[in-house]
Amino acid sequence: MIEPPSDKPISPSSPPSKLHNPAAPPDRKRPNSATSNPPSRTAGDPSPATKRSKKAREAVRASHLLIKHEGSRRKASWKDPDGHRISATTRNAAADRLRSLREEIVSGEVRFADAATQHSDCSSAKRGGDLGRFGRGQMQKPFEEATFALEVGEISDIVDTDSGVHIILRTG
Repeated sequence: MIEPPSDKPISPSSPPSKLHNPAAPPDRKRPNSATSNPPSRTAGDPSPATKRSKKAREAVRASHLLIKHEGSRRKASWKDPDGHRISATTRNAAADRLRSLREEIVSGEVRFADAATQHSDCSSAKRGGDLGRFGRGQMQKPFEEATFALEVGEISDIVDTDSGVHIILRTG
């Protein structure tokens, strides 16, 4: 049974009120987070909250447009399942096509998401190229370095990875 509130003011030194829980076995104590001791940490160890906030600061959000070519590690895509077009595309031809698309985006002729949806070889094309949030160590190194170097709203130059050539828009 829950005790009715008392009219006595609660002081900071007052122990928390205990509620009777009929579902709890009478012989077992349930841990109380207000009274349990946190795991000990040595001085200088970041708290879990600090680790989370640092990780959040080290995460970015980005969209990209990928064009695969004959040197790509996987020569197939949602647009070219057999890889015939990709295998016939040189790295220079892919980069030239990407430069042209980048110019159209920067000039305002086309939106980044629309260009990615229509031209990207990555399955993220169905989301306008959106890759969501990611942290360090989750993407290929050249892609990661380029993305983290961008300001929000900035579009990269051509970025080469084992997947192909990309342009990246940092969105967060």
